[in-house]
Amino acid sequence: MLFNKVLRASVRSGIRLQSSSAAAASAAAVHNSHSASLGFSFELTDQQKEFQQLARKFAREEIVPAAPAYDRSGGMGLSIFDNCLITEELAYGCTGMQTAIEANSLGQMPVILAGNDAQKRKYLGRMAEEPLMCAYCVTEPGAGSDVAGIKTRAVKMGDEYVVNGQKMWITNGGKANWYFLLARTNSDPKCPAGKAFTGFIVDADTPGIQIGRKEMNMGQRCSDTRGITFEDVRIPKENVLIAEGSGFKIAMGAFDNTRPPVAAGATGLAQRALDEATRYALERKTFGKVIAEHQAVSFLLAEMAIKVELARMAYQRSAWEVDQGRRNTLYASIAKAFAGDIANQVASDAVQVFGGNGFNSEYPVEKLMRDAKIYQIYEGTAQIQRLIIAREHLGRFQK
Repeated sequence: MLFNKVLRASVRSGIRLQSSSAAAASAAAVHNSHSASLGFSFELTDQQKEFQQLARKFAREEIVPAAPAYDRSGGMGLSIFDNCLITEELAYGCTGMQTAIEANSLGQMPVILAGNDAQKRKYLGRMAEEPLMCAYCVTEPGAGSDVAGIKTRAVKMGDEYVVNGQKMWITNGGKANWYFLLARTNSDPKCPAGKAFTGFIVDADTPGIQIGRKEMNMGQRCSDTRGITFEDVRIPKENVLIAEGSGFKIAMGAFDNTRPPVAAGATGLAQRALDEATRYALERKTFGKVIAEHQAVSFLLAEMAIKVELARMAYQRSAWEVDQGRRNTLYASIAKAFAGDIANQVASDAVQVFGGNGFNSEYPVEKLMRDAKIYQIYEGTAQIQRLIIAREHLGRFQK
């Protein structure tokens, strides 16, 4: 956004300068003649004064207000909507690579939302300075959708917390520079989830962290997914986000910001499946004509196109809502659930259009079908999204 403002200002300046170039040239000639008669001159030309005034105005009105935020953590300052547009295009190429990149957003989001200035400078700052990765360590072997069932414990000892437990299915687990970790700090089983867990920032090279093997998954194999074991890992109290007991709300709050990009990724995959199926349907011939001219196939392509466009509108609405500073929980879950479902449907339909060729790894759509499934599972399953949607929907009527 800052770059765009500079660009627009430069263009406006260029137009003004072009319109006055003849006058400026004449004035410069007079000025040069005058300077030559008096020796060296520090007087600015009209053109130089205009440059100076433009730069001064831009610095005072645009740079000065934005500088503190850029100084704290760096980055491009992109909105969630901007992020979604980029994510869709990356996912079109390969959702495994897109997930590896997007997992950084999930790992960073708790720090973005709940970190203090020192934490943001230290951990977000390095992400803007180097091509590093981070990871969101919440899921466990026995606790996926049931986040309240997390067993990893953090016990306070002096100025540190000692963590023991195991996390599973951690994207970027073997590549991360640091982790967002959710652990139980209240041992009372009756303690509500909203007070029982604490969010920590943990450097990946902290002694006691054991990184498991890279999992061979059904799809999105470019994404690095692993188990992470924490054995007497010591975390300084300075790495607690907000305060002890605030972790569950932080972890869940991140999803309103990260589910729109996940939906965008699913949409990118669906768009790729639609494009591949359409190209194939315009080339493959049966019964003397290309299969796209058969109503059965053309109607299938039409249904696929409808689903892709609606998924795109859903993720864009959910991203726009959160960028406006509004609570977007309903829209984020609708986008994630719908886009995840249609990614699977459209990928499956693309295989159907390809026929026997679609079932073969020499053609691109079988990978798309394998890659699509995880969109109904990670960052909240399709069923969990429906629980959230129902709760939010009914809540609006009960107010």
